[in-house]
Amino acid sequence: MTIKINDAALRHARQLVKDSRFARDTRDDWSEHAPDAEAENAFIDKHGYKEYGTWHLGEDAEKTHDTKGRYSFPFGDFRRLHRCAILAIQSRAAQNNYDDIAAAAKSLLDELDQD
Repeated sequence: MTIKINDAALRHARQLVKDSRFARDTRDDWSEHAPDAEAENAFIDKHGYKEYGTWHLGEDAEKTHDTKGRYSFPFGDFRRLHRCAILAIQSRAAQNNYDDIAAAAKSLLDELDQD
């Protein structure tokens, strides 16, 4: 598995922060706020996998484009970025040595916490 930073998703996340489209939730909220499989499938049906990918900081280029398995480290609910998701990403990425993703999450947290 070769998960790398998804640059399109990082740009999207930064734009969501600039547009104030984020939730300032707490660390443990992501399990409740994360979209379920039904919401993911509905989003993919409406917008496609490319747009789906822009909601995930990780991408495995070895996996097929049109699969959920290509994308990892989700950060939002398809409407807004969630601070709790970024906290979870930072922790999980650091634990699994995805340093570029952990650094991107830290950068996003810094941007979120500037207000």
